[in-house]
Formats: sequence, C-alpha cells, structure tokens
Amino acid sequence: MLRSDSVIRIAAVLAASVVAANASATNGYFSHGYGNQSKGAAGVAAALPQDALVTATNPAGLLFVGDRLDLGVDVFLPRRNAKITGNLFGADESFSGNDSQVFYIPEFGYSRQLSDDMAVGLAVYGNGGINTDYADNPFARFGATGSAGVNMEQLFISPAAAWRLTPNSSFGIAVNLAYQRFSAKGLGPFAAPGVSVDPANVTNNGRDDSTGWGVRVGWQGSISERVDVGLSWQSKTRMSEFDDYSGLFPNGGEFDIAENYVLGAAFEATDALTLAMDWQRILYSDTPAAGNSAFLLFADGIPLGSKDGPGFGWRDIDVIKLAAVYQASESLTLRAGFSHTEQPIPQKQTFFNILAPGVVQQHASLGATWQLNASNALTFAYTHAFGEWVRGAGSIPPGLPPGFGGGEADVYLQEDIFGLSWNLAL
Repeated sequence: MLRSDSVIRIAAVLAASVVAANASATNGYFSHGYGNQSKGAAGVAAALPQDALVTATNPAGLLFVGDRLDLGVDVFLPRRNAKITGNLFGADESFSGNDSQVFYIPEFGYSRQLSDDMAVGLAVYGNGGINTDYADNPFARFGATGSAGVNMEQLFISPAAAWRLTPNSSFGIAVNLAYQRFSAKGLGPFAAPGVSVDPANVTNNGRDDSTGWGVRVGWQGSISERVDVGLSWQSKTRMSEFDDYSGLFPNGGEFDIAENYVLGAAFEATDALTLAMDWQRILYSDTPAAGNSAFLLFADGIPLGSKDGPGFGWRDIDVIKLAAVYQASESLTLRAGFSHTEQPIPQKQTFFNILAPGVVQQHASLGATWQLNASNALTFAYTHAFGEWVRGAGSIPPGLPPGFGGGEADVYLQEDIFGLSWNLAL
C-alpha cells in the first residue's frame, strides 16, 4: 500500500502540473466531468461512483470506491473562431482563436476506507477555465495592437470525507481549496478612461493569481435493490481579486467560481448493464464577472472594473447527462454517454465573448476500462463536443462612449478530449 507521504508528494506534483496546463472547459467554463471513468459516461457520477475523482461531483460516493489511486491526463483539442460582420470600422472578417491548440490537463484521486462506515480522500483536478489565442486580433479595427486572447485556469485541491448514515446511504463533504490564474492581451480598446475605472490594469499585464475556498457536500442512497440516487451542492467559491486586472473584472478584479448543484440516479437494468443520469444546475448569473451584462458598459456607461460592473453576460444553465455502463467481461467495462446543456451566452453578449466562447451544448462520450490484474487497470475516455455557433443579435454597440460601429459578432467552439488513466487498487 502507498504510504501517505507518497500520496501527498504525488498530489503536489499533479497540482503543479494542472496549474502548468492551459485548461479550457465545456459546460460554460466548467469541465463536463471529473475522472476518466466518469468522463467516458458523459460526466455522470452523482449516484454512480466509479473512481476517487467522484469527490468533485459527490463526495458521498467516496464510501463506495474502496482503497484506490487514480492518475490521469486529458489531451484537450478545442477549436475557437469568431466573425465580425456589418461593422462600420472594417470589412466582414473571420478570426481563428487557435494559435494555442493542444492542452494537457492532469488529474489525481485517492481514496482510503478507514472502516466500513467511513472513508477519506483527496482529489486534485482542473475545475474549469477558458482559453483563446488570436494571432489576428479581432479588436484591431478598434485600435488594438498585437495578438489577443485570454487564459483562465482553475485548480481545485479537495480533501474529503464520507460517512455511512444508514445501511443504504452516505454523507460526504469536500473542502475545495481553489487556485486560479488569468492573463489577457490585446484588449487596448477597453483600456481607456471612461471604459475602465483602472485603464492600466485591463490588458497585457502578464499572469495574475487568485485563491479562495468553498465546500461541496453530498448524499447518496439506495431507494431499491437496483436504484441509487445522489445529490450534491457546491458553494460559490469566493476568490481574492486579480489585482493586475482590477480594471477588467467587476469589483476591482473579482472572479468568483459559480455555485452549482447536481441530482443523479443510477439504475441497474441487468447484472451487467447500469443506466444513469445527472442533472446539474450552474449559477453563472450570481458571479458578476461571468453573469453581469457587457451592456452595463455599452448601454449604461458603467465602466469595466467598477462595483458590480460589466462582465461576460452568461446565463444560468441546466446540464442533462445520460450514460450506460456495461460490464462486458470480468476484465472489460464499456461506457457511453450523451449530455446537453443550455446555451450560457445570449446572442446579444457575443462581442465580449469573442474572448470566452463557451458555447458548446452537445457532448458525446465513449470509454472503456481494461482490468490488467487484481490491482491495475487502464481507463480510456473520449468526448466530442459538437461545434456550435452563436450568431450575434444587436451584439456590437454603435454609439459613444465607447463606439464600436455596430454590426454583429459570431462565436464558435468545438472540442475533442482524449483521456487516459491508470487505476490502482490499494
């Protein structure tokens, strides 16, 4: 069995690796799932714990995964594009945000059964993020110089514990120690008096860091011999401000992580086949940086960085995930799933979201686990997020201040995600 100090060292290395990776995400800026056994099943996990990364969805599931270590990495391949049409300051033009193309995102999960009635665990994972990198700056027609884009990464380090409440139910809690970092470049038109309360801290200030913490609590139980249900709630994670971008985000650089909750069910249709679903609600509107409308600036003249000021204008979303897990043999488990999310970005908000086009809505996933021997297994997961355009409608403001000449901004995202994990029973 691995010693606890070895687990801590592995977790520290993985945490550094997650931070070093440029992370993007799929349900808005949240990941579509956590742990490759879950990701191969469209991210379903609230009532279907399969590995130690279940902590990220429902920590109550820790009681049912045994002593194990899960080490994985995702290869993330997004395609980000934008168009500007009908604009006074230039001809219709298309832009590729793919100057950075391949991202590697590690993850780590560890669980330990202390008794039949209690388990503890630790998960290290990328909670979410967003990345765009435009070599040809979409804002150049408005006076911007150089390339443009943003990079936002969110790391969670989550120690957790779960307890048996009754013979058929458990309760779990995880403390989410959060770290995020952000950089922006090429946003010169937004770094002007009247447009920002702090023009020196809008763009091209390199990487800035932010920390905070929150909790996730969950419950899982059996309502019949073949049906399990689970639910969990994650608090808003209040983060320290990005001082170097205090003129970009509301409240002097605030970018909190959205509250969300999950309800799930799993049905053992046969001895070999389990069907499962999760419903997730993400409350983007309650975090000013994500939820406040950019038209607080464009229509009302409230500058960037001000108290409860302009943001990306994202809506709250519901995510539905459906999955099937089939035990094909003693050594092979097959998974498939599909998920659908509501569109977080309204058509009127596309101009600012050239920087953060988190618009995909449909995901299809496949996965498999090969049990190599009693202790070792390999898990593969593949997810395709189908390409999605959001066409602007009244999206580029024509008037002053600031004047951007009207027209429309359209944004696009498509993703492919390949995951591989080593699963070790301890």
